[in-house]
Amino acid sequence: MARKPVSDSPANAEPVASPSPAAPLARAAGVNIVSSSHLVSVRSPELSEFEFGLNTAYNAYSRWVVRCMGAAGVRDLTFLDVLVLHHVNHRGRAKRLADICFVLNVEDTHLVTYALKKLVGLGLVAGERVGKEATYATTQAGADACARYREIREQCLTSNFTEGSEENLEIGELARLLRVLTGLYEQAARSATSL
Repeated sequence: MARKPVSDSPANAEPVASPSPAAPLARAAGVNIVSSSHLVSVRSPELSEFEFGLNTAYNAYSRWVVRCMGAAGVRDLTFLDVLVLHHVNHRGRAKRLADICFVLNVEDTHLVTYALKKLVGLGLVAGERVGKEATYATTQAGADACARYREIREQCLTSNFTEGSEENLEIGELARLLRVLTGLYEQAARSATSL
C-alpha cells in the first residue's frame, strides 16, 4: 500500500521537528512526512521522507557546528570554515587543498580556498609551500580552538549518549547508509549532467 505524502505545511511541520505521539500513528496510517510532495516516487516514497529529514538535520547540524565553535571562542566562521579547520587539524598532519576537498566532498575548490584564507588570516591555520603545492596545518591557536570545541561537544551533545547503547548502534548503521546514499547521489549527479 502506497503511503500518502504530507507536505511541510504548518500543520504537518511540527511532527517532523519534534516527533509527537501522533507521528507513529501517521506512519502507521501510511503517511510520509515530506517537504515536496510532487517529488514523491512510488518506487521509494521513503527516499523523499529521508531527503526532508536530511534537510532539517543538515540545517540543525550546521547551526550546532557554528555555535559550538562560537562557544569555543572563535566567532564569525561559517559551517564550511569550521569543517575545514577540523579536517586540517585531523591527526596533526598537514593537508593539501585537493585532499581537504576530497575528504569533505566539496567540488568547488574555491570555497575551500576561501575558507583556508580566512582561517590563515585569523591565525588558526598556516600554509606552507611544498614544491608546487601548498599544505596547511593548524597553528597552536587552531589546535586549541579544536580542543575547546571538543570539550563543548562532549558537554552539550555527546553527554546525551550512553557508550555501547542500542542508539549508538543505530547511529553507526545510519552512518553506513548515508555513505551508501552518498554514492547513489553522486552517480545520479553524474547522470544528470549528461541529460
